[in-house]
Amino acid sequence: MSSGLEDPTLERHFKGHRDTVTCIDFNINMKQLATGSMDSCVMIWNLKPQMRAYRFVGHKDAVLSIQFSPSGHLVASASRDKTVRLWVPSVKGESTVLKAHTGTIRSVQFSSDGQSLVTASDDKTIKVWTVHRQKFLFSLSQHINWVRCAKFSPDGRLIVSASDDKTIKIWDKATRECIHSFYEHGGFVNYVDFHPNGTCIAAAGTDNTVKLWDIRMNKLLQHYRVHNAVVNCLSFHPNGNYLITASNDSTLKILDLLEGKLLYTLHGHQGPATCVAFSSAGDFFASGGSDEQVMVWKTNFDAADYGEMLKNQSQPMTVNYILKDSDGPSWLPEHTSKSHVVEKRLETNFTDIGSTNLNQPKSHSSNGLASHAKPVLPLNQFHLQEGNGIPSALASTLEHIVGQLDVLTQTVTILEQRLTLTEDKLRECLDKQQKS
Repeated sequence: MSSGLEDPTLERHFKGHRDTVTCIDFNINMKQLATGSMDSCVMIWNLKPQMRAYRFVGHKDAVLSIQFSPSGHLVASASRDKTVRLWVPSVKGESTVLKAHTGTIRSVQFSSDGQSLVTASDDKTIKVWTVHRQKFLFSLSQHINWVRCAKFSPDGRLIVSASDDKTIKIWDKATRECIHSFYEHGGFVNYVDFHPNGTCIAAAGTDNTVKLWDIRMNKLLQHYRVHNAVVNCLSFHPNGNYLITASNDSTLKILDLLEGKLLYTLHGHQGPATCVAFSSAGDFFASGGSDEQVMVWKTNFDAADYGEMLKNQSQPMTVNYILKDSDGPSWLPEHTSKSHVVEKRLETNFTDIGSTNLNQPKSHSSNGLASHAKPVLPLNQFHLQEGNGIPSALASTLEHIVGQLDVLTQTVTILEQRLTLTEDKLRECLDKQQKS
């Protein structure tokens, strides 16, 4: 293991659901964890030792989505029973019911200001509601199949949705219009979410891939083929540098978005890993699976010195846990972990994803470079796939090019920041003129 990188560790695990855990979220106060399950129950797990969990019963069918409000004072749950419930996460478990759709509700999310809710349903619509009095505001209805997921952008101006019609749509909340559609030819998307800076989205696909799209240029940024089965869920680290995914192959994968590579493969669940979420500070993440287990992990690696980490690490690491009936986690034998790392070694291939025509089947050049202005994602775009190495001489040349491009990235970033400030000032001036 590298000296500059601390491994994620399994801190606690909870068992109380009687069927597959489908969704998971942390309270911002880090005192509670909420989960939903195919058993129709919502569980509120108290993260303080010796505190009992709360089981909330009210839904008549499977709970498929759950989220704490930004304040942590409410929990929203969406169900196959076609309702959304807003719970007070206390021992009483009081809730109000919102009969929101005419089909299964697969997704519910609060806006960042806590004032609105967005829901997505098998009735092919996305709906937006007020949290106060649960008033219906409007519906978005251009999808032609089930809508699996819908999320607000961090600033609340956009909504992204993913459907079984094999499209991801970006909507303008103010005009209620679809401003762009991304087309998925390999399968549909189970889960989609915005990057913390709002400039790109990540999609978890039934074709076993994870894709990141730039929503300003409408181009594919990164394409990861690191799972061996359907990807069910993903979560961005709050700093935007990491992405964690959960798959039917029973693993969690932690991706380094700056370097475009796999950092960790985590083995903890017996059977499909169905959901995963980082805490609001990013120092913990939690996962759930078909094994009815809820696992809380300490991140650790995000506190490491990033430069030192890159010097020391050339391969992704595999962390294996098995759960004992008696207490806590235990490591698998050391040789098991190491041999797995060697067998699963990944190399980074540079491909021109930035120039991909989204309406045509993807074809990637072997040595192209595409640019991206924000430092949160690398200037070079990556297409990560197992088992394809590149010659060391070419790698050295590409590293030099990337180094030069990083300088340009920083320059462009400064120019973008100045442009943003100018736009804000112009907007303020226009607002003042309109008011006067």
